[in-house]
Order: sequence, then C-alpha cells, then structure tokens
Amino acid sequence: MTEAGELGWWGVLFAIFAGAIRVSTPYLLVSLGETITEKSGRTNLGLEGTLVLGAMCAFATSVITGSPWLGVLAAGVAGASLGLLHALICNLPRVNDIAVGIALFLLGVGLAFYFGKPFIEPRATMLTGISLGFWSDHPAIRSGLEVNPLFFLGLLLAIFLQWSLINTKWGLYLRMAGESEDAARAVGRSVQSVRTYATVFGGFISGLGGASLSLFYPGNWNEGLSSGQGLMAIALVIFARWNPVRCFYASLLFGGASAIGPALQSVGINQGYYLINAAPYVFTLGLLIYSSSASYRLAGAPSELSLSR
Repeated sequence: MTEAGELGWWGVLFAIFAGAIRVSTPYLLVSLGETITEKSGRTNLGLEGTLVLGAMCAFATSVITGSPWLGVLAAGVAGASLGLLHALICNLPRVNDIAVGIALFLLGVGLAFYFGKPFIEPRATMLTGISLGFWSDHPAIRSGLEVNPLFFLGLLLAIFLQWSLINTKWGLYLRMAGESEDAARAVGRSVQSVRTYATVFGGFISGLGGASLSLFYPGNWNEGLSSGQGLMAIALVIFARWNPVRCFYASLLFGGASAIGPALQSVGINQGYYLINAAPYVFTLGLLIYSSSASYRLAGAPSELSLSR
C-alpha cells in the first residue's frame, strides 16, 4: 500500500487533484502557445514536435550546465526557432499552414530523437518544486502538493494574455489579424508580421511545456516522454474557445483525466490499468466530437482560421 493509499478513498480524490496540477502544466503551456498563434489567424499543428524538442533541449542544457532554469530558457528558444521556421515558410505564397505544421512536427521529433540519444542515461538537475503542503505532516500530502514552478508561470501567463488580448494595442492587432486581414491592413498593420511574431511567441511558450516534462514531471528524457500531449493540447484550445483563462481550466481537466489511473493504483486497483490510462485520449476524442456539433463548431474561432489559405 502506498502512502497515498493510507488516506483511503480520500487519497484517491487527493491524488487526482494533485495529479491534475502536476500533469496539466505541459497542456497549459502548449495550449496557451497555440491560442496566441491561432488568434492571429494561423494554425500550428507542429507543437507536438515543439514540445518534444523543448524537452530534449531543456534536459540536455541542464545536464551540461547544471542549471535547470537555463534548460527552461533553452526549451523556449528551441520552440521559438521552430515557430520562426513555421512562420517564414507560411509567409510564402500558396503555402498551407496545416501541411507545414505536420512537417515541422516530424522535424521537431526527429531532431529531438537524433540529438537526444546521448542524454537518455545521464541525470539532470531538476527544477525545485514549490511546496504547498507545508501545513501537513503527512508525507503523501507534502509530496503531492510539491508544485511545478512552471505551473504558476502558466497561470500568470493565462491571466496576462487574457488581459492583453482585450486591453492592449498588441492584443487588438493580434485579434484583427485573426478576424480580418483587410481590417488589419486598413490600419496599417502587416498581417504577415503580426502572424510571425505570434507564431514565434507561441512556439516559445510551447517549448516551456517540454521543459516541464523533462525537468519536473516525469523528470527525465526518453523518446516516449510526450505521449501525444502536444496534439491533445491543440484540441484543448478548441474546447477552451480560444480563451487563455479557459485553457487553464481545461488543462486541469486533462491533467485530472491523466491522473485517474495512478490514483486508483494508490488504493490497490490495478484491473484495467491500461484502459484507464487511455482516459485522456478518450476525453480528447469526446471533446472533438462535442466541438464539431452544429451549435458549437467554430464558436469563438478567429474568422481567418475558417478560410482556405
């Protein structure tokens, strides 16, 4: 019986809650990055590659330098680099951003696997968690409430981005580029420039999600680290209606779905473990079906996303 199991069924609920916080961070950061990109009228389906490459760069940098925060920065730079490449290609005439995103997904994963092979065995310096369980003497509670600092960064980013989209010129130009290219040009803004900045910034934020995977939880580097979280986060953006704060809540739902299996294991329920671990994928499929309904489809979506470019 694990320490969480000693709490009984209350331990299951606590484990799901703590797991939701722990697992949600990559979903949150990638979804915020994609929200900013799509708000400008461009779709980047390559964020799974960004997530994996960011994880590898963060881990490798931490191994080499001994500084996990330099690793976080390296992950962001790697994500921004893929975002810049995506933007430059999509700025060319008659280029489809969906196809480019898929190609860069494969490129990012391939680069991560190729350059990351020497770093599968070494141990890196991990990010230090922020303890929210200091009030308890129970080791399971203290451990479960050891929160990734990037989770709080994601929360602050969600609030800041939501405010910026509504209250700043930057947010106005970004929304204008996503809603109407003609309107953006009428006020003297370059649509390509706005979309380039948005894609690079979105890639930077998404790369930070990779750092969360390799430098906090699960806290290692291997080729199966992501498990498709970058792709699921794109579905999360649709469910959140392109709203940064809603991305935060939706990320917690995805994280909670991922935590169900380990939580049940804590009280000795192992039957159907692999089926239960498929909950995030079933949840994603359900959200996509729900989002495709006639009453919900593209509600809140930037208008330019519905145009063939």
